[in-house]
Amino acid sequence: MTAPPSPPGRWAVRIGDDASTGPVTLPIGQPVVAPLLKQAVVAGLVLGAAIASTVTPWLPVTDATTMWWGVGCALLALLIAALIPRWPLLLRVELLLPAVDFVAVGLLRYGTGESRSVFLAIVVLPVIWIAANPGRRHIAFPLVGTCVTLLLPYVIAPGVVPGSEAVRLVVALLVYAAVATVTNELARRATLRLDVAKRQRRVMEAEIVQAALMQQALLPNDTTVLPTQLDAVGVCLPAKRVGGDFYDWFPTKTGAAFTLGDVMGKGVAAGMIAAAVRSVIRSTVDDADAAHGLRRAAAGIATGGGDILSGQFTTCFHLRVDRDGTAQWADAGHGLTILRRADGTREALRSADLPLGIGSSWASVTTTLADGDAIVTFSDGVLDLFGTDADTFDRFAAFLDEHATAAATVDAVAALAEASDHTDDVTILAVTYRAAEVSDER
Repeated sequence: MTAPPSPPGRWAVRIGDDASTGPVTLPIGQPVVAPLLKQAVVAGLVLGAAIASTVTPWLPVTDATTMWWGVGCALLALLIAALIPRWPLLLRVELLLPAVDFVAVGLLRYGTGESRSVFLAIVVLPVIWIAANPGRRHIAFPLVGTCVTLLLPYVIAPGVVPGSEAVRLVVALLVYAAVATVTNELARRATLRLDVAKRQRRVMEAEIVQAALMQQALLPNDTTVLPTQLDAVGVCLPAKRVGGDFYDWFPTKTGAAFTLGDVMGKGVAAGMIAAAVRSVIRSTVDDADAAHGLRRAAAGIATGGGDILSGQFTTCFHLRVDRDGTAQWADAGHGLTILRRADGTREALRSADLPLGIGSSWASVTTTLADGDAIVTFSDGVLDLFGTDADTFDRFAAFLDEHATAAATVDAVAALAEASDHTDDVTILAVTYRAAEVSDER
């Protein structure tokens, strides 16, 4: 027997954009958009307040120059925020933007009525901006900024602060202190929950990767264990990291056994069922009846009606080939197997038996293989590569005829799957019989 040009057991683990292969590098523009959006809101409100005070008679303007200086400060901070996507190093001084906003709101307040200004509430935005950062120090920083906003009019125009105004300033400071404290605490708790979720996700991803590696290890990768009369090649490309498809082969007393299964669904749960079916079928190595392996597998995965797995089913094709070319096969609702004769003729190997988990009995069918005959069995994910209409099976059969050997067909299917974003597991197994090897042994 000539070994296939490439290892028969192949596995593709599709890694998502959050995979465990390392941190995902985002484009420069994405992580630095938040400062620009925050500053755009503050600058928009300050500019809108100045325009509304200018054109509306019932909004006083006590010092237009100071008011527009406040607008200028807010727009300057907006310009700096707009430069951050181009120069990400500016993120290091991001908190200078809300610091400038405190001054801008203070100037706006002085220019639009001082203590009577209706625009003091804008200061809550830079307060929240700073307080949302981790660390208790970010409670003190916005309070200092709020003091600047409240006291800036008295710096511009020194004078005696009336008692009622002093009380009002203290109350306003206490309110914004409460806002900063609550915001910082909520942000801290959200960060803790996010950190816990990230750790749990990393653990889960590590477990999924280990499951994928374990499933890969269960795929056969050594054809030397097979009799010289039999050649096998297979490929399994799951749609997710862990798939519900599997193929297998192992030697028997009279030849070798081959299996391809397709568990309903995808992911870890389907992969666990696939591993269980594979193991149980392997345990029937000394049983000559191919259907017995299916019966044992069905009993092995049987559950009570109330169990979560009670609705699961598995389609499966199990084949046993003797060294003299006698092939016995059993089909559990699979129906996706083709016997391609060496003379180019084809016949489908399928039965009316139901899948594992649904049916209760399976029967074996015997056929005889001649030199060069090949049996190709595959999952429905392979058919999806050829379309979704009713004649995809015929298109795949024609595709099979286009390749000289079964191994070439497997390689071609693998190339199609790897070039597409397939949403279902793609698995194919091809077994070729070489009668010439029998004559050589005799």
